[in-house]
Amino acid sequence: MNETIFILLLVLIDQASKIAMKAINRIHPDSFTIIKDFFYITYAENTGAAFSILKGQRWFFVIMALVVSVVIILYLIKHKPKSLEKISLLLILAGAIGNVIDRVAYGYVIDFLDFYIFGYDFPIFNIADSCITIGAVLLILSELFLGDKKRLWKK
Repeated sequence: MNETIFILLLVLIDQASKIAMKAINRIHPDSFTIIKDFFYITYAENTGAAFSILKGQRWFFVIMALVVSVVIILYLIKHKPKSLEKISLLLILAGAIGNVIDRVAYGYVIDFLDFYIFGYDFPIFNIADSCITIGAVLLILSELFLGDKKRLWKK
């Protein structure tokens, strides 16, 4: 699949889910249960980063996401990474774009996926956040297990 189409598809899924959640929240503002004591849909407007840190720093996050996006695009063009590394970077890029769209359009990111894991209320997140997290984990795994071992362990 073409990289641009992959990114656009992820961004469209992210944005469609957020638009749907914004509309649903107008009609049904309360959290609703998907799997009792585990998974809920809870609409939230997050002006910060993960765990709502740095609340209200809208333009800081926009600029940082744009810088990271440019760095990823330049890396993809220059190094033409293979398989897992490439997919991980595309996921991070799509997630960054999805959240930048929210920050520019609304001044906050729309979150709605709400999990309780072993009694812990995990911070509410969205599809873009999932792309960034999965991409980051895959990038780490790619570097640890598939990267240049000489470079990785060089002192």
